[in-house]
Amino acid sequence: ASQWTAEWKWDGIRGQIIRRDGQTFIWSRGQELMMGRWPELESGAEFLPDGTVIDGEILASRWSGGRVEVLPFAALQRRIGRTRIGKTLLQQVPVLFHAFDCLEYGGNDLRERPWTNRWEQLVTLFEIHQPANMVINQPLSFERWKDLADLRLQSREHHAEGLMLKRRDSPYSVGRVRGNWWKWKLDPMTVDAVLIYAQRGHGKRAGLYTDYTFAVWNQDELVPFAKAYSGLTDAEIREVDRYVRDHTTERFGPVRRVQPQLVMELA
Repeated sequence: ASQWTAEWKWDGIRGQIIRRDGQTFIWSRGQELMMGRWPELESGAEFLPDGTVIDGEILASRWSGGRVEVLPFAALQRRIGRTRIGKTLLQQVPVLFHAFDCLEYGGNDLRERPWTNRWEQLVTLFEIHQPANMVINQPLSFERWKDLADLRLQSREHHAEGLMLKRRDSPYSVGRVRGNWWKWKLDPMTVDAVLIYAQRGHGKRAGLYTDYTFAVWNQDELVPFAKAYSGLTDAEIREVDRYVRDHTTERFGPVRRVQPQLVMELA
């Protein structure tokens, strides 16, 4: 256990903040440039020197009683996809950048250095420059694997998905490299729900009904509560598509209402 470090595995938006030539760039894990969406992070990054790249998680969170309070992911969803953020939403859903790695410092590429070295650079960076609206994602304290197992069971209380384990001597690798980092998530909670609406997908799935709306029973009434568009195999998608076409009761533009008979387990 001493060869490993652990931190919360957050349910937010993974991102990198890059400082180049007096400008700030915020990139998502999906390589999307997220400019203008997180104004408080862009202003905070102005404290960082050129030649800085930090990796972390964008979370709906705020300072409360001298500590950081992470809000549920549902709060962050109110800001996802918005390109204009009004003052009211900024106040209702504040975000902080939870930094957990330093990939470049002073223009020097640190990715091949061990995690312990990159962590020391991250701490130094924050001590010297004190960027606003950013916090360091502190490692968790543990001595035995049993300690980590107990911490993992507290994840939902912290609005986390589980734990992230990293070897202390690990470089920062690209892709799904095994052995150095390990996501130890909680098993998802599940619920049985009935399909009530379906809509065609996009791209290669434009000809199939792949976007679903689900409901649960409230006494004798079906109440819509969730949408889903992933988790099925291609064969299952084709099966559901046939069901939608054969059991349509109403059409609303691209949306079809279906007979409420097909039940799926949502995680």
